Amino acid sequence: MTTPFVDFDLISSLEERAFNAWPAQKSALCGGWLLRLSEGYTKRANSANALRPTVAFSETLQVVENFYARHGLPAIFRLSPLAGAEPDRALDQAGYRKIGRTLVMTASLATSAQASTAHDVVIEAAASDAWSAGFSLANGVPPGSQAVHDRMLAAITMPAAFATLIENETPVAYGLAVAENGAVGLFDIVVAPDARRCGAATRLVTALLEWGQAQRATRAYLQVVADNLPAIALYRKLGFDEQYEYHYRIRP
Repeated sequence: MTTPFVDFDLISSLEERAFNAWPAQKSALCGGWLLRLSEGYTKRANSANALRPTVAFSETLQVVENFYARHGLPAIFRLSPLAGAEPDRALDQAGYRKIGRTLVMTASLATSAQASTAHDVVIEAAASDAWSAGFSLANGVPPGSQAVHDRMLAAITMPAAFATLIENETPVAYGLAVAENGAVGLFDIVVAPDARRCGAATRLVTALLEWGQAQRATRAYLQVVADNLPAIALYRKLGFDEQYEYHYRIRP
């Protein structure tokens, strides 16, 4: 049986871009793992992530558990193919449950930027109070977490686009794109419940991809939860294909 080819260089480049695009408030490097810390808001920003593991996982497990316990948080591992198979087996045996299976998808973009056709999408270079409040409401961000979310957005150091789709003078969808070194990442794509299944997400994503082209991006990437079938269908329609997946391990 032929072993599927895994492009570790591609995975590593996408992981690094995603870390930059969704910055943690604090981080530490330990044995080839990146430990991210952001006051407990989102698993992605409060988890241990493999870069290039250099020590036995038994040692890493103890370091990670101690690190997050010291900060009053549970130990969470985000396992991409860069972690290898051993951490998943060890964490399963240690009682960590598997959650949050997520696909990382990419698409090629045209090399020449075109004028935006999404005239109903407003794009700003920073998160305004209106964008933050609207996004938080549409995405169900708890009031106590909005300030943390805002601080994380303010920490983005790469060119960013905060998009708002307006329909009948009412904001109905929000999204974020971050450009870096020829690629644009899409994050925080959310449509208000009353406006879903009407093409709002397609128009919003299209506008963000056009912005990415204007930033000289030739490819795009995103992360989508594996059971979000409507979103996956939309992204495939826009030319995205799966490259790899990751999941989390967290102790109950």
